[in-house]
Amino acid sequence: MLFALFSLRRRWFSVLLIFTLWLICLIFISCNPTEFKTEAAQNVSQWVTSTIGDPKTFNYAFNQEYPHVFLFTSEGLTTLNGMTGKIEPALAESWEISDDKMRIVFTLREGLKWSDGEPLTTDDVIFTYQDIIFDPTIPTDWKDSLKIGLSGAFPNIRKIDTRQVEFILPEPFAPFLYTTTGGTASTVAILPKHVLAESLKSKDANGNFQFLSTWGTGADPSKIIVNGPYKIESYTPSQRVVFRRNPYYWRKDSQGNQLPYIERIVWQIIESTDTIVLQFRSRGLDTVTVSPENFSLLKKEENRGNFQIYNGGPSFSKTFISFNLNKGRRQNGQPVVDPTKSRWFNTLAFRRAVAHAIDRQAMLNNAFRGIGVLQNSPIDIQSPYYFPPEKGLKVYDYNPAKSKKLLLEAGFKYNDRNQLLDADGNRVRFSLTTNTENKTRVAMGAQIKQDLSKIGIQVDYNPIAFNTLTDKLSNTYDWECYLLSFTGGIEPHDGANVWLPDGGLHTFNQKPLAGQEPLIGREVTDWEEEIGRLYIKAAQEYDEEKRKEIYAQTQRLTQEYLPAIHLVNPLSLSAVRNRLQNVKFSALGSQSATLWNKYELKITD
Repeated sequence: MLFALFSLRRRWFSVLLIFTLWLICLIFISCNPTEFKTEAAQNVSQWVTSTIGDPKTFNYAFNQEYPHVFLFTSEGLTTLNGMTGKIEPALAESWEISDDKMRIVFTLREGLKWSDGEPLTTDDVIFTYQDIIFDPTIPTDWKDSLKIGLSGAFPNIRKIDTRQVEFILPEPFAPFLYTTTGGTASTVAILPKHVLAESLKSKDANGNFQFLSTWGTGADPSKIIVNGPYKIESYTPSQRVVFRRNPYYWRKDSQGNQLPYIERIVWQIIESTDTIVLQFRSRGLDTVTVSPENFSLLKKEENRGNFQIYNGGPSFSKTFISFNLNKGRRQNGQPVVDPTKSRWFNTLAFRRAVAHAIDRQAMLNNAFRGIGVLQNSPIDIQSPYYFPPEKGLKVYDYNPAKSKKLLLEAGFKYNDRNQLLDADGNRVRFSLTTNTENKTRVAMGAQIKQDLSKIGIQVDYNPIAFNTLTDKLSNTYDWECYLLSFTGGIEPHDGANVWLPDGGLHTFNQKPLAGQEPLIGREVTDWEEEIGRLYIKAAQEYDEEKRKEIYAQTQRLTQEYLPAIHLVNPLSLSAVRNRLQNVKFSALGSQSATLWNKYELKITD
């Protein structure tokens, strides 16, 4: 009897042990990208890549981040060839521009459909522009790229028939065609009228259109209708976004086969760049952005890991720090920035002193391991409109002695402990933040803290989550100095939302957008106004040499007044598994390892 009871207990223990091991295995599989890939890809071709944070919206009109889901799901009337930088047909098969450059007629492809099978026509084009972008109550950054001339007028748009649509510009506007390419926060993708029109007719309890809250990240993915190569199949917060091939996508290959070739894309959300590299090395990811700190490691593993590292040259991104120059007050009278610190930040000598105190060459050598170039401009180095130091652009070389001289001349002083004080005796101290997910930026911020301590400034350094940081920049304005990078492109007007004084990303002196609490007493400086005016003037000019000179003036001003202190520009490097075929890599088309020609990529196992 005792033996029988012991045997029974032992059998139950064995069953419990097996169940526990099975449960652990199940949990591991659900969290490990490699196992997810193995299970999911048994019957479908699949590309697994990653991003460092959750998407903030599934409504392209409100996008202000990069990378974003719309790189996979959305297209405009035209597109940008990632290798040549040339504008090519997309939803529109052709366009005609009048001799005076003020009338553009687009002809849509025949038989276009949305991902739900409904026809895509010029009604959707007019809806996107007239009802969304041109509506003053809709806070979309698309507005900034389409404001024409000093008056900020929008084009007139008219339907000719279901396939032809006409834009009439109030004056010549050189970037107009570029604005139709989709892909960034400033270039327009077409949205579906049959799904979204109703949300522009009804309002919420606060009197705002329902459209403002439509297609948030909590939306049912099956109800998000798109026109790009992929549609959103599922989204699991903090884990992944899964994209499924859009069966109604318009592209076909030369043999008439439906594109894209790859059935599914898994976008793993991994907040640590170290973990991303670990997952790539364990073959859980097919592509990864190669950062300076992991380049040497990955380069040694190319052959064994069956991947290739592509180098596109200087990336289309600008890393910088920026001070909050906003002098406005909230409706309750509270200033956006502490008045004492605001005086420091708005003192030009202070910003110049900070610029001279940062050892950018050491930053390039250490944080970037020499894999990058010094950046001195808000316009990308690979853009034809970039104005280099060799032609006269002001450069702030490392010179702490000059920093101290500038500060003393501006009325600051030092105590007996070499701490910097302002004229009223206040200790000069401010907070610096960046996104904690980016290891290189975290290292840059640590160096900036150390560098500024050498001229007596105390920096309270606090890296935070990317989405928390962008919320501070675009909603609460609760920040003093931040370190980030903005993506860009060949066309400088892509940055109009940054440099127009009322632009949606004019973060250093942000004007609240439609629907946000207005500020009292916000001031716009003369140099801000001038930069905005020059961006407008450059957009009016079709002569390329004259445009280059105008943008050179904007770069002289940004370096003179330092609304942003530019630091180091990394090289555009990505590791791509060899199983991914038809890769056409460039800095312009492959930012964040998203690969611009995803519709023609193939998987070969």
